[in-house]
Amino acid sequence: MKEALEIAVIQAHLAWENPVQNRKMFADKINKIKNDIDVVFLPEMFTSGFTMNTVEVAESMQGDTISWMRQLAKKKQCAIAGSLIIIEDEKYYNRFVFMKEDGSYIIYDKHHLFTLAKEHETYDDGEVQIIIDYKGWKIKPLICYDLRFPVWARNTENYDVLVYVASWPKPRIQAWDILLQARAIENMSYTIGVNRIGLDGNGYEYNGHSAVYDVLGANILNQELPIEKEVVLYATLTKKHIQKIREKLPFLKDADRFKLK
Repeated sequence: MKEALEIAVIQAHLAWENPVQNRKMFADKINKIKNDIDVVFLPEMFTSGFTMNTVEVAESMQGDTISWMRQLAKKKQCAIAGSLIIIEDEKYYNRFVFMKEDGSYIIYDKHHLFTLAKEHETYDDGEVQIIIDYKGWKIKPLICYDLRFPVWARNTENYDVLVYVASWPKPRIQAWDILLQARAIENMSYTIGVNRIGLDGNGYEYNGHSAVYDVLGANILNQELPIEKEVVLYATLTKKHIQKIREKLPFLKDADRFKLK
């Protein structure tokens, strides 16, 4: 088990529906990342932007982007994680892939599909919650619109890190800021939010505000929030912080018991 988990968050402008260009852009940034990083997090639909045009950009789990993630994770000796459009059994998924350096991976399919953009008419929703066990850390991955639904994120598994990869637009960015911090506080876990910037092919603007909060909801980045430029952000997460605060403030033990249906 690692006492400290070193992470990098890439906040970037995405080329619209252009996996080749986006892979090249992210490869250039990842290759420049320092060598002691454990996990690199990328935004939602990092190969294409948030599109319903699945026919043009969807890939299989044997496709170019999964191969690219595997090769880059091995080269950098770190995990690489983000969501992309996957086709499987003639269904489309907004799928989070956590690619480990040994070539194995863990997936999570977005559960709450964004009906305002008719995402539910294009994609199938995931029904399974996932906890990633990586170097002794328990990481719970979620995607964008999942952020609005606290029950789905409730820390009943004693996870250490909650991560949201997103394409969250500028007009509703205040909700992103507030809800991310709230999830950290209520679940007493590190909470990472990875958002994109720039205009997409539908004319929607994104202004980032990627962030990393500790167990008490404090910003642990070495920059003031909000962050609205293209940037690679670094943070160190420690087990000691989680254990110390949860022992001193055992709020999770008083949480309501429930079952999801």
